[in-house]
Amino acid sequence: MSNAALGLSLLALAALAALPFLDTGFWLALAINVAQYAVLATAWAMFSGPTRYVSLATAAFFGIGAYTVAVLGEALPWPLVLLVAGVIGAVMSLLVGFATLRLSGVYFVVFTFGLAELVRQLVTWFEVNVTRSMGRYVFVEISQAQILWQLLALFGALLALGTWLARSRLGFALRVIGEDETVARHVGIDTARAKVALFALSSVFMALVGAVMAPRWTYLDPAIAFNPSISFTVLIMALLGGTRSLLGPLLGVVPLAMLFEVLTARFPNHFSILVGVVFLLVVYALPQGVSGLLARLRRGAVA
Repeated sequence: MSNAALGLSLLALAALAALPFLDTGFWLALAINVAQYAVLATAWAMFSGPTRYVSLATAAFFGIGAYTVAVLGEALPWPLVLLVAGVIGAVMSLLVGFATLRLSGVYFVVFTFGLAELVRQLVTWFEVNVTRSMGRYVFVEISQAQILWQLLALFGALLALGTWLARSRLGFALRVIGEDETVARHVGIDTARAKVALFALSSVFMALVGAVMAPRWTYLDPAIAFNPSISFTVLIMALLGGTRSLLGPLLGVVPLAMLFEVLTARFPNHFSILVGVVFLLVVYALPQGVSGLLARLRRGAVA
């Protein structure tokens, strides 16, 4: 992303931050939903785009962040709670990364999905056998407007990080890994460390989104925090928008967030089936995403 594009994006975020002064109902709720998935999908694409590793662990890191707030939200100042959530997400991603990022292809996909389920089951076991309850109440005085502002701040930080990463040696190394990991190792790139570093950065943002979103729920349990649909929703949004450009995922987040609002309201009993149909259509019709389609159209116009 160029400096001009980054500047315009940050100005757009600043303008969107004024929404709570204009509306406190449906549009604010929709903006929060869009901002949440914008951060999650962009963070997912920041790792999976250049490396081409498909991760289904988003729900694990999101849930870790949310549960950090449920446990510590009333005991610590809010900035410190967010710091703890980010640190826990980073530590878990480093442990998982060093253990599993030597896997590739379908093995990595299956493992990351299993990781999210394992974390959910461990939290469930702890709640049932140690705390003797299945969930926690979240009483943190964070308004809806503050949630939106924090999500927009995270998205702005993610854009700045992604712009820097694209121009850095780490970003170049990851692009080489995505093209051919064997070649990357032969030219001296430490592929394991490069992948783990980016996986950790991506996971921190996911954990922070979970922490920021937690106050929206009065009650939180493992089924809510570690819902696997979060991982699949983020995946389909990123694939629709495209993962090869920093703003690509946003092209999938906005239309699908609006579509899912309509499907949830009008077809609540068939939502999962319809989302599955949308997923198949996206993969079949737009394998490179909307951003890839636009790039091809531009090349065709120039030719």
